[in-house]
Amino acid sequence: MTRRPPRDSTAFRRIAWLFLAAAWLVLGASPAAAARVVVVLSDDSAPYQEVYQALRARLEGSPHEVGRVYADAASAASLGEARLAVAVGVRAAEALASLAGRPPVLAVLVPRAWYQKTGRVRLAEGGHAASAIYLDQPFERQVRLIRLALPEARRVGVLLGAEQAGLASELGEAARAQGLTLVAQTLAADERLVRPLESVLSGADVLLAVPDPAVFNRNTAQSLFLTSYRYRVPVLGYSYSLTRAGALLSLHSSPAEIGRQAAEAVDSALQGPTVRLPAPAYPAYSGVSVNEQVARSLGVGLPSAGELERNLGGQR
Repeated sequence: MTRRPPRDSTAFRRIAWLFLAAAWLVLGASPAAAARVVVVLSDDSAPYQEVYQALRARLEGSPHEVGRVYADAASAASLGEARLAVAVGVRAAEALASLAGRPPVLAVLVPRAWYQKTGRVRLAEGGHAASAIYLDQPFERQVRLIRLALPEARRVGVLLGAEQAGLASELGEAARAQGLTLVAQTLAADERLVRPLESVLSGADVLLAVPDPAVFNRNTAQSLFLTSYRYRVPVLGYSYSLTRAGALLSLHSSPAEIGRQAAEAVDSALQGPTVRLPAPAYPAYSGVSVNEQVARSLGVGLPSAGELERNLGGQR
């Protein structure tokens, strides 16, 4: 005699299925396993330290262990069993690129031109995973800021080193989209700064600074600002320190904001059994700083930094 199932067996099966589905969801959503993350700093200067401190603070509630190493001491032994390394600055990225047994690398505070031409290739040698958060702001964002801050400007000047000369075409497109004309010059490897700089300034309403060490470095910054001031051409910089040094205004991301973005990328990359780095990206958070003394000296009336940020759509 065949025993009939109870009348409520269909309901029982449904309830059992719901319990199994719930268990699967819970297991699938379990937190990432603890991982060691090593932050490699190019040196002990304040901006690099600030990136590290911000990244560590953001990951404090995660299961991950965050350590710090300086570029000149980076070695396979110092990385230990790290699943992921964060290189802060070009020097740190190059130090990691020289290590054969390196983990996946997220390079931050690095110029986009350097990463695309050199860093990406070196860090990916041997099949290693790599990505970056650039130091640069998107050209589109920069020229929109020029249009907002200096609506009467028509010609944007830029001086590029030989290795970054290819950026001129991309910058020209961004300028044209805002009704601006690009005035560009390339600085040869063995050429002095003054002549090509004066050529740009003589035909520009504003000078756009890009993070190019061949043009902007400790030895050239003062001369560049003094020459631009003599030509009465304001400078749009890419860091708060450039605003303090003599740029009229700058569009930039603070080291803390880069650290915040790096922590978000690290946390996301370590969610699964394999490290999945995001695609290289521009800074997600940015702000504007204004040098009011330079504005007064040049006779330029500017909206406040806060107003420029709001109209630009900057994130904090």
